[in-house]
Amino acid sequence: MAEIKQPEDGVQIDLISGERMSGMASMEKIRMILDGVRDGNIVILEEGLTPDEESKLIEVTMTEISPDEFNGIEIETYPRAETSDASLLDRLMGKQSTKKLTVIGPANQIETLHKDENLISALVSRK
Repeated sequence: MAEIKQPEDGVQIDLISGERMSGMASMEKIRMILDGVRDGNIVILEEGLTPDEESKLIEVTMTEISPDEFNGIEIETYPRAETSDASLLDRLMGKQSTKKLTVIGPANQIETLHKDENLISALVSRK
């Protein structure tokens, strides 16, 4: 990712396309997300992570938390509308699409105010 100057009085939001994420290995995705969040950015993924990738993200985050440097992450996800290309068997087996919007940010800067199936409302502070 190109180095972007951080504005002194704002919060940087990285909007990452599904196309960019599709060419990356799981650990590359996790590292890119954590590097952005550690820099104080809010990361929004167009297509989200698989359940295994979300678990690994949380696991890696827990190993990197330190009281003076990194407080962890806040993560909120909601699924996109089901598409007609999901097979009947997939729907019956409860398989969920990874096509969901995910918002990830520093735990000390982002607070979820409201979440439902259509909206994530968050308060973002400047540290």
